[in-house]
Amino acid sequence: MADRRTAIDGFLCRAGWRAAARVPITGDASFRRYERLQGDGGTAVLMDAPPPDQDVRSFLRVGQLLADWGYSVPAVLSADRADGLLLLEDFGERRFAEDLDAGMDPETLYGAAVDLLADLHGQVPPAALPDYSLDMMLEEVERVLDWYMPARTGGTVTAAARADYRQAWTTVLRPLIGRAKTVTLLDYHAENLFWLPERSGHRRVGLLDFQDARIGPPEYDLATLLRDVRRDIDPALAQSMLRRYMDRRMRAVDGSDCEMVFHLTGAQRNARLVGQFVRLWKRDDKPRYLALMPRTWRMLEMDLSHPHLAPVARWFDRNIPPEDRMAALPGAPV
Repeated sequence: MADRRTAIDGFLCRAGWRAAARVPITGDASFRRYERLQGDGGTAVLMDAPPPDQDVRSFLRVGQLLADWGYSVPAVLSADRADGLLLLEDFGERRFAEDLDAGMDPETLYGAAVDLLADLHGQVPPAALPDYSLDMMLEEVERVLDWYMPARTGGTVTAAARADYRQAWTTVLRPLIGRAKTVTLLDYHAENLFWLPERSGHRRVGLLDFQDARIGPPEYDLATLLRDVRRDIDPALAQSMLRRYMDRRMRAVDGSDCEMVFHLTGAQRNARLVGQFVRLWKRDDKPRYLALMPRTWRMLEMDLSHPHLAPVARWFDRNIPPEDRMAALPGAPV
């Protein structure tokens, strides 16, 4: 830790921010840490992404791509790629989450976010981005088996239950094979979007946490935004935003297919989170994410109600009955 502090002090000294006041900013589920710096020249944000667990080069690559397409990403003021340190433009405190909590019109914010997605998904995806493959999607949903189920039951999942689970997901994910893909940012939700009203067009939406971007289903980001496990969204607003997206993409998507994949990717993401939140508790000593579990289950159940998801819904009903889903996990901190 002392070596890390020395590396950060040296980086800030070289960047001209050594004397700045530093205030921690709430981080995310990764090993990254953030600080807001206040200096004579204004404010900036320090991203501390220690290797080998993190690699700032992906943030820089994707950020440059998004900037080239005309979207608002934080300008890079200084970078030390080897040490995993970035000094970034400060978008301020107007994240969508805070503005929504303060009473700003949700249709304005979500409408701007959906319009940006419709535009982003019209861009030609670069070959350099990795593919969000079916195998990866299956590995992610298996975190339910590897982390949630042992925490719930105290035992392991039987080979038969595991095989049935994987087969159910393989069946419902099969329509994604051969389907057109777009740039998918993967963490496109109210905690990672900033409202920048002084800018125009799509640049009014500031983007963050895009370093894991892949080539995947365009509906994934839409589901991440509208099936957000961190906040309640009016179902009527979510449906309106889904329609808005399809209207913007009317020549590129089939409405019924788009809606089905929206439910499919929403279910896939939130099934992953059911397992991931337990992994964060058990492996990384971050139990605070367990507070999101009830809403995660509610979001997951909303999408599992779509007829296409019936094979997966049946597996959950057999193995994690609805009455068990909202109950606290044994040993979970109160």
